[in-house]
Amino acid sequence: MIDVLRFHEKEHGFWDAFVRSSNNGTLFHERHFLNYHPADRFTDHSLVLLQDAKPVALFPAVDHKADGIRTLHSHRGSSYGGLVQPAGQGVEMNMKIVRALNEYAGREGFDRIIMTLPPDIYNRQLNNYLEFSCFRQGYTYLKREISSVLKLEDHIDKNVAKFKSSNRTAFRRGEKQGVSVRISDDYAAFYDILRNNLKIRHGVEPTHTLEELLNLKQRYPDRIRLYGAYLDRTMIAGIVMFDANPQVTLAFYISHNEQYQEYRGVNVLFKDVIEDCIRRGFLYLDYGIFTVNMEPNYGLARFKESFGAGGIFRDTLMLNII
Repeated sequence: MIDVLRFHEKEHGFWDAFVRSSNNGTLFHERHFLNYHPADRFTDHSLVLLQDAKPVALFPAVDHKADGIRTLHSHRGSSYGGLVQPAGQGVEMNMKIVRALNEYAGREGFDRIIMTLPPDIYNRQLNNYLEFSCFRQGYTYLKREISSVLKLEDHIDKNVAKFKSSNRTAFRRGEKQGVSVRISDDYAAFYDILRNNLKIRHGVEPTHTLEELLNLKQRYPDRIRLYGAYLDRTMIAGIVMFDANPQVTLAFYISHNEQYQEYRGVNVLFKDVIEDCIRRGFLYLDYGIFTVNMEPNYGLARFKESFGAGGIFRDTLMLNII
């Protein structure tokens, strides 16, 4: 029998250790990450699932109500959600876990369950038992976004060989013009570039405020990095990487100063970032999605494809509870 308990900080202090040793957990599933949100932003309804008093799964989630529908929703302040499980957990256990989750949601008066799963590359042991169990029990796709993913080779030259020729020309041109890359702590300078770029191109604000980004960097000093492209002492582009788990590092923010477009700062940056990711032992670099509600941004897709990246699904599953 699977017991489903509401998460309590004092009672379930094992949460982050469980995520870090799990098969599919990421930085975005950890309480240390989730707790950066102000307490009044979400109504947390995270769950701990146990068998014989031993945790077998975690579900970071919120209680979200919209249009009269109450939803047990993968944490809305996180890129990835879903059920976090240890490696080696079989299909029968997955069926039991999903059934227990569904029954709990029904008892607690939820109308719907929504969960966004990490792409398959985040699994240390590849399997789709969770998805299989969900579909067997009535879940459907709410949406299937596409994330651009680059497989990291054992040497930078092998990755550069997969770049489009135009991309190789671009980063070499930038290097010849004096663009250099280094790890930076100047998040304020990058944030100005990011904010201006998003305003010009899309009329939106960054996901995080500068204060929130600095808070996250303080929480994860070794797992969040800002790579800056510099022309002399001026930052002309930057990439903020989140090391999601030991296999995958995610390019969370990518931006450049339009006034320095000719120097190809982002192209130079990614060549150096890829080399550093190889050196640090990652298997994949996730460039993030280029779709929003399954509408593709073809220009963004082409840019990511120019580094040799391919698209994989970032799926969101939904169950309507009868």
